Amino acid sequence: MSDSFLEHFKNIADPRIERCKKHQLLDILLLAISAVISGAEGWEDIEDFGHNGLGWLRKYRPFVNGIPRHDTIARVITKLKADDIEQAFQSWMKTLVQTTGTDIIAVDGKTARHSFDTRERINPLHSVSAWSCSNQLVLGQAAVDDKSNEITAIPKLLALLDIENCIITLDAMGCQRKIAKQIVQSKADYVLALKGNHSSMQAELEAWWHKACREKFTEKNYAQHTDIDAGHGRIETRHCEQLLVDRGWLSKPYQWDGLRSIIKITSEVEHSMTGKVSKETRWYISSLDLDAEQALKAVRGHWQVESMHWMLDMTFREDECRIRKGNGALAFNALRKIALNLFKFDTTKKISMARKKKNAALNDEYRSVLLESAIKMR
Repeated sequence: MSDSFLEHFKNIADPRIERCKKHQLLDILLLAISAVISGAEGWEDIEDFGHNGLGWLRKYRPFVNGIPRHDTIARVITKLKADDIEQAFQSWMKTLVQTTGTDIIAVDGKTARHSFDTRERINPLHSVSAWSCSNQLVLGQAAVDDKSNEITAIPKLLALLDIENCIITLDAMGCQRKIAKQIVQSKADYVLALKGNHSSMQAELEAWWHKACREKFTEKNYAQHTDIDAGHGRIETRHCEQLLVDRGWLSKPYQWDGLRSIIKITSEVEHSMTGKVSKETRWYISSLDLDAEQALKAVRGHWQVESMHWMLDMTFREDECRIRKGNGALAFNALRKIALNLFKFDTTKKISMARKKKNAALNDEYRSVLLESAIKMR
């Protein structure tokens, strides 16, 4: 691997004073990335990987003074600036992902459960991530400030991304008027979930729905689409209905930028073993024009981000990690997502991500394939 991968991380400011720079920052970052790919879950694991793989590491970086101690690695990485980490990750991703038509970008938050410190009154890391449904990759992330919530982090993340012509999906937390406006101004579309935090708006939209129903739906204002899935002992039927909204009929507070349609999803699940049937209805607002199949695809696509959360927990054991000092939790979160993306891009082995991680730990050649693919992927 040449500097063409690491060049995206060169703008990360080194927090050390000059006389303390025994080990180059890019050496430490390459060491940390390679170790996490190989299954490292903490600072000592990174040091141990370095001592065992020093010869391999020197193919890519000088490591003039060998491998730093784990406390040095921790001290340097925990002092890195959050914005620098996020921008470096985003810079790398921009070189890898090509826009090919309309992408569905699911934005959702996740908490690293054990990254809190009761004694120091440090809350657990909560970050918001953007997941590309077309590319099956993490596009970027933004940390949620300790004294804030996802509502402030989502605009920051969207500003980092190139979302033009994409469909942005958000759960009820992100269903905010300012966020909808930002998405539309970025020449993108949105599908936003409605729940109890917008009960008045939902009631007014439902009233419009019933009015349109009484007056009879037409092909010009109404569309529907149904999908049926079977597997794991259940049959799920999803019925999507989409209705164009007359913005002038709505009260002024609900005339959001770009609002074009209401989406109603009715899910019915039949369990083959018990015969039990459960139903659920969910409501969404959207800037999309009439296309119920596309609307259902966008809603379903949002749940792909849950697969990322599952992989971070099950494959990378994120919720068990106790790293919490400084920006250590955020940095390690970014390292895991770099590893996840590299595994996702790899097509040389048709095996699970957990097995890829074990192969990376055991096989220098495979680890090189993973890292060098970061240069070739365009």
